[in-house]
Amino acid sequence: MPTSPSIAITMDELYTALEPLIRRVVREELTSFVKNNNNTFFLDSSMPLYNDMQDIFQRKIQGKVKLFSHEEVWGE
Repeated sequence: MPTSPSIAITMDELYTALEPLIRRVVREELTSFVKNNNNTFFLDSSMPLYNDMQDIFQRKIQGKVKLFSHEEVWGE
């Protein structure tokens, strides 16, 4: 039975490969959501994204996270 070839990459290489893709997908999904919801975006406390944002906020307060500027994130 044929098997697929394995490729070994480091975590840095994986991060470098996935980061631009993830940023693009998140940006496109949020843009689509906002356009389809009258340019209004509310997070409900039952939404996973709400919990993620709360976690990021708490880590920012504790000085454990650095937030990037729009230009740094989107390259614009």
